[in-house]
Amino acid sequence: MPSATFGGTQTFWRRWGDDGASRQILMIHCSLAHSGAWQGVAASLEDMAESRAFDVPGHGKSGPWDPDRLFQEQTMAMAVDLIRDWGVGPVDLVGHSFGATVGLRLAVERPDLLRSLTLIEPPFMTPAFRAFPELEAQHDHEMAGYDLAVKAGRREEAARAFMAVWGDGRAWDRLPEVQRQGFVDRIGLIEALRATNYGDPLGMLAEGRLAALDLPVLLVESADGPVYAARINEALAQEMPWAERVVVPGAHMAPITHPVKTAKAIRSFLNAQD
Repeated sequence: MPSATFGGTQTFWRRWGDDGASRQILMIHCSLAHSGAWQGVAASLEDMAESRAFDVPGHGKSGPWDPDRLFQEQTMAMAVDLIRDWGVGPVDLVGHSFGATVGLRLAVERPDLLRSLTLIEPPFMTPAFRAFPELEAQHDHEMAGYDLAVKAGRREEAARAFMAVWGDGRAWDRLPEVQRQGFVDRIGLIEALRATNYGDPLGMLAEGRLAALDLPVLLVESADGPVYAARINEALAQEMPWAERVVVPGAHMAPITHPVKTAKAIRSFLNAQD
């Protein structure tokens, strides 16, 4: 696994496929995971692209989150430098959950670096809360246990409550112990995402910056995932009416639970751009 300092953060990343492929895909993983979560998707796309994925701050083997920086900002800076170091020109960006919100920010700030944008279940709650006012009350109710546990400093309880809403559908006690411990160790970073997940970074909505994007966009969600994913994608589709939208059948956390089906959707989308 290569490493370098990107965006001021020690960054570890993985690669799949051959140098010199006609396409380059940068993949950004969800919170509480690491770049290895893309193994199934990237391996399924090796015949058409070289893919790279890096560990976001405080995850995997990358350096820690800098509390003086927005988590999303720090991650985007890492992505920008990785693309520059790659030296291949615009890339196809695929982001899952938190990684998809980084993709949105990158598309708004540095559209010159992107060839296309695939957003898998981005937890950008603000547009969904505005489009579906009742959704915020449901969200607050479902996340109440997590919020209470965080305030009380009970990390395992917080991790258990968070994964019950945003996990891959497995019960907490069915997860491998090493995975549970990893979630507990990193659960504090979830709070670092709130400023952007529940805000309007860069005036994406207020200033119409999403509506002004000029690149192909694919919105992906899991058929059996949380209702928020579908509502968010519906709201984003209103902001970006040219975007395509795909539902991965049978999936709960598409790129992790159903990587082959997810890769098939990405392949079809990218082939249509050629």
